[in-house]
Amino acid sequence: MFNFKISMRNWKNSIFVSYNDYAPIKFVMNRALFQKKIVDIQRNMFSFAMMLTANTEEAEDLLQDTTLKVLNHQDMYVENNNFKAWVMTIMRNIFINNYRKVIRNQTIFDQTEDLYHLNLPQDSGFDSPEAAFTIKEINQAINALDSELKIPFSLYLAGYKYEEIAGKLNIPLGTVKSRIFISRNKLQKALKGMR
Repeated sequence: MFNFKISMRNWKNSIFVSYNDYAPIKFVMNRALFQKKIVDIQRNMFSFAMMLTANTEEAEDLLQDTTLKVLNHQDMYVENNNFKAWVMTIMRNIFINNYRKVIRNQTIFDQTEDLYHLNLPQDSGFDSPEAAFTIKEINQAINALDSELKIPFSLYLAGYKYEEIAGKLNIPLGTVKSRIFISRNKLQKALKGMR
């Protein structure tokens, strides 16, 4: 640990701080000058925050968090360094840390013995279990399709790729894709009509 002495003589709006004879000399920026510099780059900071978040509210929050952190850690800034780059690095690090925190909060840890919760679909797209369709209802809707739509769609559901279906049925690839697309749309309309 260094023994240090602080000399309070002003030198170009800075306070001269020297540690012992073997330690480097550090210039600490005057608080008013530091605050002026941070205010001067607010527009640049907001632009950078918008680039990171692509959302005005999140950019404003990031700007506020960064400004607060920069002001709280003023003593860490060395005057000879690029101030704007230092601030933008702090902003980028705050953004990355916040992103990691969001991802960590969205991660589900299944503590059950048989990993039951991991096997459940997280978002089924249905508002309630009563809104889910039974297999019987879905099969009825598929069977109600014309045979030229039902056969390619059934093969697709069985796991065949578009190219394999086209080869099996001796029809063009575009026709297979089209028929499967039309089948999906007809099934959606038919299933909406059931409820």
